[in-house]
Amino acid sequence: MSVIKPRFFPYGTKIHGTKLTQDCPTETMPEPSKVYISVSQHIGAPAIPVVNIGDKVKKGTLIAEASGAISANVYSSVSGTVSDICDIVNGLNQKQKHIVIENDFSGEQEFLPPLSDFEPQTLVDRIRLAGIVGLGGAGFPTAAKLTPKTQLDTLIINGAECEPYLTCDYRLMMERTQEIYKGIKYVARALKVSRIIIGIELNKPLAIKAFSEFSDLSVVALKKQYPMGSEKHLIYVCTGRKVPTGKMPFDVGCCVQNIKTVLAAFNAIENNAPLTEAYITVSGHGVKNPKNLKVALGTPFSELIEFCGGRTENANKIVAGGPMMGKALVNLNQYVRKTDSGLLCLNKTETSLDAPSNCINCGLCARKCPMRLMPMYIESFALAGNFKEAERYGAMNCVECGLCAYNCPARRALVQSISMAKAKIKEMKNGK
Repeated sequence: MSVIKPRFFPYGTKIHGTKLTQDCPTETMPEPSKVYISVSQHIGAPAIPVVNIGDKVKKGTLIAEASGAISANVYSSVSGTVSDICDIVNGLNQKQKHIVIENDFSGEQEFLPPLSDFEPQTLVDRIRLAGIVGLGGAGFPTAAKLTPKTQLDTLIINGAECEPYLTCDYRLMMERTQEIYKGIKYVARALKVSRIIIGIELNKPLAIKAFSEFSDLSVVALKKQYPMGSEKHLIYVCTGRKVPTGKMPFDVGCCVQNIKTVLAAFNAIENNAPLTEAYITVSGHGVKNPKNLKVALGTPFSELIEFCGGRTENANKIVAGGPMMGKALVNLNQYVRKTDSGLLCLNKTETSLDAPSNCINCGLCARKCPMRLMPMYIESFALAGNFKEAERYGAMNCVECGLCAYNCPARRALVQSISMAKAKIKEMKNGK
């Protein structure tokens, strides 16, 4: 099918971040001697451990069970023995329960039962059983997205990967094209839709060419502009539909899925494999050998960096995720989760540690905001503790893309302030 031009997207910024690993094939990292698997790897309720200390498990053994509709199963990523179930304060300063497994390196593996049919409900149930969540970063349980309250007509596959540095999705599009295509078709069947669109940024011409070979897919060649991968903006440029404030993609007949998510769906349906691994880009000029990796869930971040040659002498910041939406780590007590897609080691030329100064009222944050908000006012009200006004100015509509902070000459921590305001607003609405 021919490549389609996207609709005009007037907001956002062209970011000149380099893709250091674009030509680096995906490498499979050897399993670590010990994995630390969080039971909170998704939006919603944490999974409930179903194993005990001392239990023997295989790769693919269920170790934590979903505790509701908005939750997800968690499986062991290695074969071995459960050595601990404990709370760990991770590198993001969050306390989370982890299941610690000592790897016996036997390679024993457990699979899901084969499917008897490929009816839509069967496919949804398999994706739920496999513990698949949105692997683009949000972590929303995929089965819940595949059972909307209204009938949809369009499936959109997010192949933008607009964050600087990150290239693991691009490499998968090049290396696992057929499997991704089959995964897309399974997800479309589960949704009962026939219209399929895949959006890929223009800086990935080989990926655009690869997917334009499929006659039942429409490829939209996206302008290289951040945050083109944002769900609401992707829907608009691909279909012309606008998701209203407070509404979701299914309200306009669309479902958006990430490249890695549909690949995981393929593995669960055709290979009977639950989700036990992640694809992640380790990059930045603060690491000696940037790579794209396939790794076992629960692998320590420190071992990823070591596998990539270690940090350079001038590395001064470590970020989980991309440089725009990722979170700076306070330490390396962080372990690979389903939603991880990047680990960046940045040096002094790639990041600023300057202290923020007072807002100079330049308005750049508002002019660049893709959601047409006024971040400077939301931040001001948030810091003053006036969360009702922060909400009135649209705090809950912020997608936390980071463009406001990126463009701020005063180096204001706008995203952190708005994120804090959103959390406080949610607490107020929940009566806390």
